[in-house]
Amino acid sequence: MKSTAKYLFIATLFTFLAISAWQVIFGDGINVNIDGDQIDGPLGAILGVLFASGGMAIAAVVCVGVAIFLGVLFAGLGVLMVSGMALLAFICIMAVSPLLLPLLVVVGIIYYVRKRQQRRQHLALNQAV
Repeated sequence: MKSTAKYLFIATLFTFLAISAWQVIFGDGINVNIDGDQIDGPLGAILGVLFASGGMAIAAVVCVGVAIFLGVLFAGLGVLMVSGMALLAFICIMAVSPLLLPLLVVVGIIYYVRKRQQRRQHLALNQAV
């Protein structure tokens, strides 16, 4: 991590801590209702911040878990998709190859005739005069 990024991270952390402290000390009257008991004042503000941060921590853990699950799911689907496409291509080649046999025979005969002509020309050019 570069030094400017480190300083920026530390400055952001201190800014968030200062905002949290400001809210706790000079809060706008957070009221927490626990089992019908109304808690307000500084204790209510501290409990409100504590419960809110706990909810955010749980949400962060859930988001990380969902991200890992989706990464594994989509990677697995990608592997399945690539292997399925390869299997489909193989099946198509196997289905089409018997239909291409007459064309392959003609291409093979033409290839054989050309190679034979090239060999004859090569032998004719290399004969001693």
